[in-house]
Amino acid sequence: MTDSPAVVLVGPPAVGKSTVGALLAGRLGVSFCDVDTVIERQQDRPITEIFAELGEPAFRRLELEATLAALAAGGVLALGGGAVTNAQLRAALAGHRVVWLRTTVHEAVRRVGGSTTRPLLTGDVAGNWKRLASQRAPHYEEVATIVVDTAGRTPAQVAAEIVDQLTSQELG
Repeated sequence: MTDSPAVVLVGPPAVGKSTVGALLAGRLGVSFCDVDTVIERQQDRPITEIFAELGEPAFRRLELEATLAALAAGGVLALGGGAVTNAQLRAALAGHRVVWLRTTVHEAVRRVGGSTTRPLLTGDVAGNWKRLASQRAPHYEEVATIVVDTAGRTPAQVAAEIVDQLTSQELG
């Protein structure tokens, strides 16, 4: 028997979902799953190559399948930034504790740096990040049960706040 995930992290690229997720899983004593990493292992290639060779729609189908499997397995999940654009995936998040991690464009650009591993941010990183974050914000808001800002904070501070908010919800 599998329990619901302890928490599902969503948000735009470079908010810290993977880093915070691993710390949070440790604090909660549960497993951690980064859905992008799962997809890369299944496809035996990086996300950038999947996007380039198969296109975004095919990637989103792979992402949905991997996310549904991860939700069924339980633990802490870090979803890809665009996962919430899929209505079926958003519906699957109902009943789960979902944390929307937010940051500023300045912080996101600093974190991304010259990385080429984020296919939707190439070129004008700041402009592309702002556009994606803005377009996806209504979807993040729709699924979120907790919202946490990460700018200027360490991953450990963010994980601690999530634990505090989860505890408050359980006691409330």
